Amino acid sequence: MVARGPLGVLEGAAGALLDRQAEAVLAGDRAGYLTTVDTGDPAEAAHHRRVIANLGRLPLAEWAHRVLRVRRTGARRAEVVAELRHRLRDYDHGPRTSLERLEMTWHGGRWRFAVKAPGTPRQLWEQGEMGVTRGRHSLVLTVGRPAGERAALAREADRAVPRVTAAWPGLWARRVVVLAPASLPNAAELLDGSPARYLGIAAVTSSEPRSAAPADRVVINPEAYGTLDAAGRQTVMTHETAHVGTRAATTAHTPTWLSEGLADWIAQRGRHPDLRLAAPGLRAAALAGRLPERLPGDADFAFDGAPAALARAYEAGWLACLWTAERWGETRLARFYRAAGRPGPGALDRAAREVLGVDEREFTACWRRWTARRLAG
Repeated sequence: MVARGPLGVLEGAAGALLDRQAEAVLAGDRAGYLTTVDTGDPAEAAHHRRVIANLGRLPLAEWAHRVLRVRRTGARRAEVVAELRHRLRDYDHGPRTSLERLEMTWHGGRWRFAVKAPGTPRQLWEQGEMGVTRGRHSLVLTVGRPAGERAALAREADRAVPRVTAAWPGLWARRVVVLAPASLPNAAELLDGSPARYLGIAAVTSSEPRSAAPADRVVINPEAYGTLDAAGRQTVMTHETAHVGTRAATTAHTPTWLSEGLADWIAQRGRHPDLRLAAPGLRAAALAGRLPERLPGDADFAFDGAPAALARAYEAGWLACLWTAERWGETRLARFYRAAGRPGPGALDRAAREVLGVDEREFTACWRRWTARRLAG
């Protein structure tokens, strides 16, 4: 008989089913997990067995769902929207949250969960058989990637973490979790976006900046990351790890040019590249006498914008942080970063005055003169 009644009954059924599933996941109880999912179809049964096997490879310290709403979609079907909270032991200081859209079906005298419908974003452990490599400072999870590639990612992440720690004085986990799916569309699922938005983007840090204890993930786009040479891959990995390391000091008030510029500065720290070659977009503008009058706005960093404009925005942010470190020192650069993220109107102007002794207008004018001199010389 199909369960009927008010919406609250369905919500209760969904909550109880998710609670049973969470107990099975945390206990590594494969049989218990399979009682919560629909295994009538052999292909779906194989998918569910693969999911619980993947979850068993994770160092899970927390796994729980909170039902947000339930909508009946048929006599024997309902759609459940729930918040998933999971935390990886030794890697996450707090839980990572994600929105899950699940289909609940009445089968065999009970409610069970079906495989996600096509087009519904899937977590990495739902995308195929997952490989796991633990590095000294990293946890690398892959689907559809060879073991050698997973080991290389772990080595790159292990080198990135000490570099970030040396450059950033703030406290952070000093570990990084890297997700490498099989393709760009799979990566876009993890980032809740369109694949076209991430074309040519080698990696993205998926974050929860409002959390007091963030649980970030570095998501690799294998189609772009794989085209880089060893130095390029290391630079990208260190850049993304810098976002993880600075996340607790990054807020909605932090200008994107500063967060991206600092990550680039950390990735390039200790090197002495020829800026005329390292910032070709801005150099062309400097030679033409058309350097921007201001530092780039947040909209200038949109992944789906013009590639040349995006490159110039990154160059400008990096050079602004490089100039700040050269003029005021690395310690003040870090203090400036923290101050710029504090809430309140005119945060950047206030941070520049308090930490650097100049206002935002003077900061920008001096950066512009320094950039013109270094790039057009």
